[in-house]
Amino acid sequence: MKYLSEYRNLEATKRILDEIHKITTREWNIMEICGGQTHSLVKNGILELLPEKVRMIHGPGCPVCVTPLNLIDKAIELLEQGVIVCSFGDMIRVPGSKKSLLEAKAKGGDLRILYSPIEAVSIAKQNPTKEVVFFAVGFETTAPANALSVLHAEKEGILNYSILASHVLVPPAMEAILDDKFCSIDAFLAAGHVCAIMGIQEYYPLVEKYKIPIVVTGFEPLDLVQGIYMSVKQLEEGNHQLENQYARVVKEHGNTSAINVIQKVFKIGNREWRGIGEIPNSGYVIKTEYQKYDAELKFKINNIKVPENNKCIAGEILRGIKKPHQCNQFAKTCKPSNPLGAPMVSSEGACAAYYHFSNNLIE
Repeated sequence: MKYLSEYRNLEATKRILDEIHKITTREWNIMEICGGQTHSLVKNGILELLPEKVRMIHGPGCPVCVTPLNLIDKAIELLEQGVIVCSFGDMIRVPGSKKSLLEAKAKGGDLRILYSPIEAVSIAKQNPTKEVVFFAVGFETTAPANALSVLHAEKEGILNYSILASHVLVPPAMEAILDDKFCSIDAFLAAGHVCAIMGIQEYYPLVEKYKIPIVVTGFEPLDLVQGIYMSVKQLEEGNHQLENQYARVVKEHGNTSAINVIQKVFKIGNREWRGIGEIPNSGYVIKTEYQKYDAELKFKINNIKVPENNKCIAGEILRGIKKPHQCNQFAKTCKPSNPLGAPMVSSEGACAAYYHFSNNLIE
């Protein structure tokens, strides 16, 4: 297969779905890690075409969703201090403790929506009398570009640029989920784009420690049903292996150039996850030699701490304990136009997927 349309082929997808029905004899809970996978499953109606015994559980792989409330408040604080804050567009409507970045912009904050952190470095160069901060949110996939922006600023001698880093890592989150006393997951669909950067080496220890199948999977309908088939086949046969369904993109050792850039600027440290709390060694923090580009230290905002919204059950949804429609605020007080939490407003959030695409699932 060479073309995107072939991964959306209806007949091929139906054939694999039929095979899943044929081999399924028991109830299985499979978690797809990535929010992009969740949206594809819901939007393409795959959840309704699977056997009743195969239950998909939506995981925490939405970077916007897991960004803690205090990070958004820190970005808003920077705006209110007169800093030019640059961000990807998917962060601007996510609520902080009192307001969103978009609301702070409406009150006079200089918020710029960009497609690349390198653009933020250019803005800093063009505005030497202003401080410029890029809100560096994401999983392993966006870390290379954010690290590269720091290296580019250093090379250009640009000192009025820094990043507000909130990078989280997938394998530690999977381990935290598996260690949760409420966990009922039998297999994982790992996020293909993360593995395209990092490779698949980190998943072998999880397979062995927890005796659980992990299938690295893409995002198109055929990718997902094939990943589910491979997971169910292993479970039915009593196996636990790491398999790579997304081999057309993901290689064993990932993108070594990208990994080298990440490791030059970042080191692994503890990170707080929205609704989940702190997970040890689950994120990237800026190394000491690049701390002059660390906005939290530069602007002394690392002491900002705020509690999560107790009306939002984002933590339970991100850990796969509840589905979006099981929240009593869903589609009532919590809607995309007035979200209580990030999963309702993010383009990869499970709540947004259910709100826009899943009438049959929530009736």
